[in-house]
Amino acid sequence: MRMGTVRVSGPSMVPTLYGGDLLVVRRGARVRTGDLVVGRLRARPELLVVKRAVAEQDGGWQVVSDNPYGGSVSGLADVEARVLLRYWPPRRRRG
Repeated sequence: MRMGTVRVSGPSMVPTLYGGDLLVVRRGARVRTGDLVVGRLRARPELLVVKRAVAEQDGGWQVVSDNPYGGSVSGLADVEARVLLRYWPPRRRRG
């Protein structure tokens, strides 16, 4: 399994992740319900997304945003990697 990095763009995963966050991901890792994943939506394969895996379905995963007001797409995705950790920024300021 290969490791990689991904930069989050947009508000769809707030409050879990924010635009500009940098993530370490593992390609080909086993996915479980509730994991954060990187994948391509079957309805928009040109779009690489970071979402939460909620249910295995038709050989892929149903993925959703954590932010119901984020205006981002959800749906059936082919998962490419599982998020292991956020490494930047090192700490978030609270309020």
